[in-house]
Amino acid sequence: MRKLIFILLIGFSLQINAQEQQLAYQYFRNGNYEKAVVMYKDLYKKHPYNSTYFNFLIDCHQQLENFEEVETLIKFQLKNFPNQDYLWIKLGYNFQLQHLQEKATIYYEKALSSIEKEPKLGYMIGKTFQDNHLLDYALLAYKKTMEINPSTNYNFQIATIYGEKAEIENMFSTYLNLIETNNNYLSSVKNYIGKFITDDSENKHNITLKKLLIKRLQNNPQNSWNNLLSWLFIQQKEYNKALIQEKALHKRNLVDLNPIIELGKIAFNYQDFEASKNAFHYVLENSDKLRNELISKLYLLEINMKTNVSTNQIETQFQELFSDYGKNSNTINIQATYAEFLAFRKKETKKAITVLKDALKLPINQFQKGTLKTKLADILVYDNKFSTALIYYTQVQNDLKNHTIGQTARFKIAQTSYFKGDFEWAQTQLKVLKKSTSQLIANDALDLNLLIADNAVKDSLKIALKKYAIADLLSFQNKNKQAIDTLNLVLKNFKGHPIEDEALFKQAQLFEKTNNLKKAEHNYLQIILLNNKDILADDAHYFLAELYLNKLNNIEKAKEYYQKIIFEYPSSIYLVNARKKYRKLRGDSIN
Repeated sequence: MRKLIFILLIGFSLQINAQEQQLAYQYFRNGNYEKAVVMYKDLYKKHPYNSTYFNFLIDCHQQLENFEEVETLIKFQLKNFPNQDYLWIKLGYNFQLQHLQEKATIYYEKALSSIEKEPKLGYMIGKTFQDNHLLDYALLAYKKTMEINPSTNYNFQIATIYGEKAEIENMFSTYLNLIETNNNYLSSVKNYIGKFITDDSENKHNITLKKLLIKRLQNNPQNSWNNLLSWLFIQQKEYNKALIQEKALHKRNLVDLNPIIELGKIAFNYQDFEASKNAFHYVLENSDKLRNELISKLYLLEINMKTNVSTNQIETQFQELFSDYGKNSNTINIQATYAEFLAFRKKETKKAITVLKDALKLPINQFQKGTLKTKLADILVYDNKFSTALIYYTQVQNDLKNHTIGQTARFKIAQTSYFKGDFEWAQTQLKVLKKSTSQLIANDALDLNLLIADNAVKDSLKIALKKYAIADLLSFQNKNKQAIDTLNLVLKNFKGHPIEDEALFKQAQLFEKTNNLKKAEHNYLQIILLNNKDILADDAHYFLAELYLNKLNNIEKAKEYYQKIIFEYPSSIYLVNARKKYRKLRGDSIN
């Protein structure tokens, strides 16, 4: 019984203490230092070993300019705990707050000299300097500790301080020193460096890092420098340059081709087909693994499909692949791509559906089944068989609910419902997807949801949106002329409606696709004239600049619209590319 009462008393005491601590901190955070100092004084008296209470008490007194009280407290603490040499920094900082720099310096130096007697105090002294924004002293403390005790490593702290001081080159060099001593730091260093570089190769920090890496590669060649250069070039979307580094790494190891395969995939996704082709040709030349062969040959075939190689040639390449490798579980991805080719390029939907249904009978895993069913449903939507398509999408969504494949299927359910004009159900699905683990799916869901929401405000019957959705479906089905004609009706009948700019933009892209370049130019200009601050205004500027540069051969106009993005749309997602292209057209030297 006595034991139980004792336990209850301890519990009650701890609870009271926690409440006091919470209240004291609340006073401190709200700037009520008079009340906070009373409570922290009491807490410190009860718990003299608790440095947190002591530090808050010091801070409260300093905020109230009770500098003599602080000096007394620190000296009392040092008397009772003479091994807490980091307190000399607090005493020095107390003098600095009174603009007594000479006195402050004496105590800072005293704290630094204590590292020589007791190197294990180095971290605490460095951190205390750092916490009080005495960054130069913090650097001295960390470096001195590492000199006295070479087994210690405070390069992360040193690099952080250089970052705070905006000494970016020193910061990068320190991070590279870390990797030089231990390659296991490579991944962590990428995370830290990644906060300071951008996807703009002309950014001064990118240039600084590149120069440092090239210098190290020349003076002390090691794989880490090639790895980091490749990583930097990938951030800058310079995939052929990244490939040079990956080839150098592979030639030294002659083992793992996965980095080059991944680089080829990234380049393909960003439509740098030359770099992607170079990567996959290299894989084929240097690998005898079936998996690598199949991946490379499929991507090379897809590049041909994207670059308008003739339909007959592509059909021949598919048949050669099936002849060499068969139609089995190893070639599932090739079969799926072939079905898409049959449906969307050759308009042979029945044959495409048969290919996918035959593939589903093979011994494959649930993720492969999910992918095949999604592609099958896409073809059914293309063929206007919405109900059957929704059945397949729903099966995938239910079977792989928390996987990207399942979330993609849910988005397709929403998109198909949108095509059908069932906007409420589409929005129900899209609201769930806004929290998708895939950023791409989340963004697509947000865009479609905004399209529906924005264009339903002034039109309760959603007549304009229904017409636009039909055009969107026709575009998905590659029925470009019909889509353009439908958008003409939208533009004619719903002038001034929020859907107008969307219709103009969609039609402009279709005009480009069908090589009606002057009409595309007209639409982009119309969007800009309608509302220069509209959500599609920067898109119109960028696509217009691209049109002038790549198809209408009007360099001056391209420069004009790239420049407008730089100065009028500084938060645009096209800013970096616009700046790069503008500078190149202007004739600036590119680093």
